[in-house]
Amino acid sequence: MTFVPSKVFFTKGVGRHKEYLSSFELALRDAKIEKCNLVTVSSIYPPDCKKLTIEEGLAYLKPGQITYCVMARNSTNERNRLIASSIGVALPADSSQYGYLSEHHPYGETAEYAGEYAEDLAATMLATTLGIEFDPNTAWDEREEVYKMSGKIVKSFNVTQSAEGDKNGLWTTVISAAILLP
Repeated sequence: MTFVPSKVFFTKGVGRHKEYLSSFELALRDAKIEKCNLVTVSSIYPPDCKKLTIEEGLAYLKPGQITYCVMARNSTNERNRLIASSIGVALPADSSQYGYLSEHHPYGETAEYAGEYAEDLAATMLATTLGIEFDPNTAWDEREEVYKMSGKIVKSFNVTQSAEGDKNGLWTTVISAAILLP
């Protein structure tokens, strides 16, 4: 049986609790995907896959459903420690080709920095697949222009959640996810 997703939506969440697992559950609830049995997969954005809003995507989910996703997840119980989770996305100009999703889950990075890093990872993977010439040592902003000017990469973006560790030492969990649908 072949399953190639035809739809995707992106979500994110944060949870805090004295128990590690419960903080993850609360992050899933915040992201509105707690009712699914999540199966994480690697990072290919399927060809001709339509991006949905969260609300549109949630309409396809049923309690207990096996649901494929690309997920970035991070947790801490260290007071005030900055954590983030980010999904980077890079889409080819030709929608019949596949794109890339990346996961990044750092400590000490702002949401903006983590998001740009994840977006850069996805775009760089796609650029190498498409044969786009670039200098890997240049800044992301410069490479982003090269990628887009090539006409082969049409769009890149990220979905990022960050949080500071709870001031009372509760577990804090952040998640970012791409939910892949039939």
